[in-house]
Amino acid sequence: MRRREFITLFGSAVAWPVVAYAQQQAMPIVGFLSGNRSGPTEKLTAAFRNGLADVGFVEGKNVTIEYRFAEEHLEKLPAQVFDLIRRNVAVIYAAGGEIPTLAAKGATSSIPIVFQTGYDPVKTGIVASFNRPGGNVTGTTVNAGPLGAKRLELLRELVPKALLIAVMVYPNNLNAEPDTADIEAAARGVGQKILVVTPTSDAEIDEAFAKLTKARADALMVNPDPFFIGQRAKIIALATRHALPTLYYSREYPDSGGLMSYGANFAAMYRQGGNYVGRILKGEKPADLPIIQPTKFELVINLKTAKALGLPVPPSLLARADEVIE
Repeated sequence: MRRREFITLFGSAVAWPVVAYAQQQAMPIVGFLSGNRSGPTEKLTAAFRNGLADVGFVEGKNVTIEYRFAEEHLEKLPAQVFDLIRRNVAVIYAAGGEIPTLAAKGATSSIPIVFQTGYDPVKTGIVASFNRPGGNVTGTTVNAGPLGAKRLELLRELVPKALLIAVMVYPNNLNAEPDTADIEAAARGVGQKILVVTPTSDAEIDEAFAKLTKARADALMVNPDPFFIGQRAKIIALATRHALPTLYYSREYPDSGGLMSYGANFAAMYRQGGNYVGRILKGEKPADLPIIQPTKFELVINLKTAKALGLPVPPSLLARADEVIE
């Protein structure tokens, strides 16, 4: 089932069986729900636990965390949410996009939900407003308007002689169309030729690289989506194999051997999510906690990867980088 079909299903407050919200145990239970794979997102999960610890909750000591990862099989999410509710969780943390959040929200209007998403939560109907979310839902979003034009500018600065730049977009992402339009408009403005590839599976990633290699793309930009985080190792390996300078959207990529990234700090957002969960466990209400958006975007460059590619990084980029990995 495609993401937009999930939006329709979960956005309509489907009548899932309601389980009585029993009196909480001495050690509260937090439900951690994610559509992602567990392995590639472990650093983000650890950041969430650190956020809980910041407000006094340590897993196994005074809080229990029940983890549910859909491993990119989003059809598993309804059953996973229902299982968490049956376990009398005090709060649900929904991470890795809109679908886990909509699944949780469609299943309960009483259990507090804290989300991490990449799309405008007001536009999707998840919350009423950024400052006063209302209801039982609040959280963090990395959505801050299109960044494609800025990423294209940075990639062109890194590879100034690029005749063709490929752009990898997950087509079912709610931001796919506006992001692509933003990138295409920016490319037209500077006379840059681009090639958009839209893989939705492991096999299609191979096909996308074959396509952009055949077209002789000089560089690649990967647009944000949780699916690409789960496929991070594969994408980096293919970019390395084809000696293709690639710009990503989060530092998890250069940390894992990718070349460069520009975007919000996802780990910081997960940590803030853990902080919100802890505050709710202490008695605060989701309706009173404003939606948090990033105020800073970081540029991370893996200089070791650049050297392996034989790619000189302009001093102007190095000077602006928030971190240079050597």
